[in-house]
Amino acid sequence: MTYSHEVNEMCPVAQGVAHGCAPIPEEAKWVKAKEIKDISGFTHGIGWCAPQQGTCKLSLNIKDGVIEEALVETIGCSGMTHSAAMAAEILPGRTILEALNTDLVCDAINTAMRELFLQIVYGRSQSAFSEDGLTIGAGLEDLGKGLRSQIGTMYGTKAKGPRYLEMTDGYVTDLALNADNEIIGYKFVNFGKMMDFIKKGDDANTALEKARGQYGRVADAVKFIDPRKQ
Repeated sequence: MTYSHEVNEMCPVAQGVAHGCAPIPEEAKWVKAKEIKDISGFTHGIGWCAPQQGTCKLSLNIKDGVIEEALVETIGCSGMTHSAAMAAEILPGRTILEALNTDLVCDAINTAMRELFLQIVYGRSQSAFSEDGLTIGAGLEDLGKGLRSQIGTMYGTKAKGPRYLEMTDGYVTDLALNADNEIIGYKFVNFGKMMDFIKKGDDANTALEKARGQYGRVADAVKFIDPRKQ
């Protein structure tokens, strides 16, 4: 250790009581985190790219500082989906410090990693008060049945009003309108369920019909419109 002349000339003064770092909640334990291996938890981070044309939701399950599970969800940028594929290969097995200092290909994914890192090292993880944390595989629960990201896509103009295109339920096929042309419900196709039916042997038309659903006062509709064409 090299000290400057000014420091060498100083007399020593005791620092007094040192309480150490404040404990943070981790998997139902209070932990004084001093090293990366002291960090455990499951949480999410949201990131965006420099021109803000796309965004990423990154979910990591970390045990003893090491990323054991990674879920990368992206929207709004075609190139980002390919970057997510690379990030899903890069992240598992790395420590969170390695991941923070690794190029995850896309600005949005890198930003999500930074935001997630801040949450988890400050004890703000989703599993902070869950005993032993969440099991590896918990990230898939965010996707629900069919293992598809929950997406909402809505569009509207002043001249023509709103259009529901995609709900968590699935791909919106019809909007139900009342006599005042207000939306009172919608019909949809759940693509996750549809693909599961096809994989089990149903033909495409049968699977499509079985995966259909509706929400709202569909029975009271005066008319239906295709939100993508009308």
